[in-house]
Order: sequence, then C-alpha cells, then structure tokens
Amino acid sequence: MSGAGDGAHELGRFLRSRRERLRPAEVGLPVGPRRRVAGLRREEVARLAHLSPTWYAYLEQGRQVIPSPAVLDSLARALRLNPDERGYLYEIARRSSGAAQPEIADAPAELIAQVVTLHAESPFPVYACNRFIDVIAWNRAACEWYDDWSTMAEPERNLVRWMLVSPLARRRIVDWDSEVRDVVARWRAEAAHHPDDARLAAQVREYRTLSPLFARCWDDLEVVEHRTRTRILRHDVLGVRRMRVVPLVCPAFPHTGVMVHLPDDDGTAPGTPLSGRNE
Repeated sequence: MSGAGDGAHELGRFLRSRRERLRPAEVGLPVGPRRRVAGLRREEVARLAHLSPTWYAYLEQGRQVIPSPAVLDSLARALRLNPDERGYLYEIARRSSGAAQPEIADAPAELIAQVVTLHAESPFPVYACNRFIDVIAWNRAACEWYDDWSTMAEPERNLVRWMLVSPLARRRIVDWDSEVRDVVARWRAEAAHHPDDARLAAQVREYRTLSPLFARCWDDLEVVEHRTRTRILRHDVLGVRRMRVVPLVCPAFPHTGVMVHLPDDDGTAPGTPLSGRNE
C-alpha cells in the first residue's frame, strides 16, 4: 500500500517519524549548542530503549529483524507513544514478522442497513462505513447534515473522498482541516490490518493526487483508534450543532462501523443554533 508499505519498512518509517517528533528535553536529555537535529538521534533512542544502536538502526532501515514484545514495550516507552500509537506499533511489527492475518469477513450489507434503519427518524445523523470508508447505509438526518448519498455514484459514496473534494463538505464541517486529519488518522489505523489490499492501496494513491492535505496527513503517520469525538456541523437552515460522534463496532465485524451522532454534553437540542460556537 502506498504510504503503508510492507511491515518492515512501515515499522522503520513509523519509528523514525516518532523519533524525529520527540524533543530531547521531553526525555531528560540536554540540548547543547552543537545539536543539529530537533528530534532525537538514533543512538539516543537506542539508549533509552536499552537496545544496541546498530540493532535499532536495522529496525529504522526496514531490515528483516523481528522485535520481541519486550523490545516493542521498551520502544513505546522510549518514544512516549500514546495508546493508539502503541497499538499501531504492535500491528505493523506483527506484519514485519510475517505472522498471518486472520481473515475477518465484512458485515453483511443487509444487517448493517437494518441497524441504521432503527434510527431512521432520529434528528441526528447515523451512517455506516466499511473498511474502505465507503458510506454503505445512512438515515435521513445524515443526508441533511452531510450530503445526499443516494444521489452519488457508488465510487463517490466515500467519506474520505467526499471530505477531500466536495465543496459542501467544507461548508458543512466546521474546523474542516482538523476533521480531515482525524479521519485520515483513523483510516491509517484501520488500513494497517489490511496491508495487501489492492483497493486500499489504489485509494491512497488516488487521494494523494486529489488533495495535498491528504498526502501530508498520510505521510505524518498519525494514527487514531475509533473513539468518540465532538464534531461541529453547519446546516444552512438548522444552524450550527455540536454533536458527539459515537462509533459502534461489532466484534464479529470489526472493520465495519456505525457512526451514531448524539447531542453534545452542553445540552444542545435540534433546532437550536449555537451562536458564536464555531470551535
């Protein structure tokens, strides 16, 4: 996959990106006048992780060395990885070891449609996405607050693509740049489970050409697992609303999720614009 590569090279890219992001002062190292790099040096990470500098260099170079769970734990601590980054590290390290990925079926479309239909009359959006971030089911409110997915050809019913190319997306989604970064980071975490998927690879290549922002986000190697998030949406008639996006995932179909929108904790009700709350 373009930008995700095989496990060993992706592991090397990820370690290097996190090393370059970390500042010496954050890990208790002195910052002398002769330092020419903003981030940490390879040998500094190796020392913090109690590894041989040569062996750590092999990891960053994408050589076929297999880190043990204990080594991954040490690297995660040394690089100050958050829980989502730690999970991504373990996943790409598993790929670099050649371990087989268990086959997990996508959720049947009719089952997902039934779940979304339960929310047909909700004033808040509910939509479902598969591992490609195709929008495969939606309620009426999702069309009101996002776009009318039924009018689009199937290849265009993709949340990432829509956010990148649709002028309506920029109007509807307040803080559009931040939301694009978040969606791309979530998709990267998901894509790590499907390193050999030809369609995912083609999507990444296409979206890189469509959007410089996507290319930057993808190359930053930021990863975010599916968690709730506040999203602010703007409607021409209904006003601006803060909504809590809650992803619902079934263990039997972990790569298909239903995104349920709820009113935010401030008690905002449908039909009540938020004056001056464009965060």
